Amino acid sequence: MGIDRNTRRAVFLDRDGVINRAVIRGGKPYPPASAADLEILPGTAEAMARLRDAGFRLVVVTNQPDLARGRQTRDVVDAIHARLASALPIDEFRVCDHDDGHQCECRKPKPGLLQAAARDAGVSLPDSYMVGDRWRDVAAGRSAGCTTVFIDRGYDEQRPDRPDAVVQSLPEAAEWILSDRGRTR
Repeated sequence: MGIDRNTRRAVFLDRDGVINRAVIRGGKPYPPASAADLEILPGTAEAMARLRDAGFRLVVVTNQPDLARGRQTRDVVDAIHARLASALPIDEFRVCDHDDGHQCECRKPKPGLLQAAARDAGVSLPDSYMVGDRWRDVAAGRSAGCTTVFIDRGYDEQRPDRPDAVVQSLPEAAEWILSDRGRTR
């Protein structure tokens, strides 16, 4: 079963560890402290350009609980996003600035960020993909009805439950999405 080319599709991308290098502490990923510390991962721009050229809307969906915890400011997050937007073909950023205790619908593993972005842009979630490096990303994508791609960075934390694909990088994820394997769900 192929995809109708008139359907609006998206690739939802986690930020830290997917498009930029995460800071690893204690085996777990954290965001860069500032835009100056931001390092876009190798091959990311090319992979995203290929996805855009194939007609995908590119939406970054990111949990940033350090905003709620007072460890990060909105200005820093905005500066990081401005730098990413100037270097990469990103259509939109969606940020959950809550912590787990807020019980919000936008914090991954809940699908709220993806659902809101899809609703606002007329995107078909079953024809879209979620690419992430943590179990929360895969769970959010699955809950939203997307095909899920897990970038395995070997973090010392819970593994995702049954992603549709497991890869090592965003370029590899893009290749999978653009291949027949990614189109015939």
